Amino acid sequence: MIDVPPDGWSFATAREPARFSACEVNGAPGVEHAVGARGTLCGKSARHTTRYLHLFDRGAVHSCLRCREKAEAAPTEPSGQERLHDRVQAAAQGRVRDDLLAALRKGARVAVWINGPSAALARRYAKLDELTDGAGPVADALDAAAAIGLARVEDGPWRFIVVLPEDGGCPLVARGPRDLHS
Repeated sequence: MIDVPPDGWSFATAREPARFSACEVNGAPGVEHAVGARGTLCGKSARHTTRYLHLFDRGAVHSCLRCREKAEAAPTEPSGQERLHDRVQAAAQGRVRDDLLAALRKGARVAVWINGPSAALARRYAKLDELTDGAGPVADALDAAAAIGLARVEDGPWRFIVVLPEDGGCPLVARGPRDLHS
């Protein structure tokens, strides 16, 4: 049985519109297109486009009408909470894992979800010395890998840290008190 939070938040209500990269067709400036797996959503080949470092804005005046229609019709995508929940289910069973899963089902804030150099992520985001449950395995994983994924989830008085190994290994979960004054 899945608990439904009293405010009506659920994975289903939190789904997000599909996102697409933006591009311009070479030789046809001024119109942005949405990029799918094989080219633009309106059918232009990817090899005839220049991609941008931002997402397609379906509401922009300069967006391709056909791409806009296809982007709006695309299926919604899971929220960050749902995607992280799915990953954390593979973590070793325990109270911290179960508490994090419950928090994600209630819509707890995913404050950070990033990949990068383990040492830098540990210093900047993990605050290992403040973790009270599960800190040892999380610290070991951060020491052992050159690069890793890390997520920080905030739920009430708790801050959860999730280490997501890049090799697809089992996630590790730790928690500590959240600094509510920062």
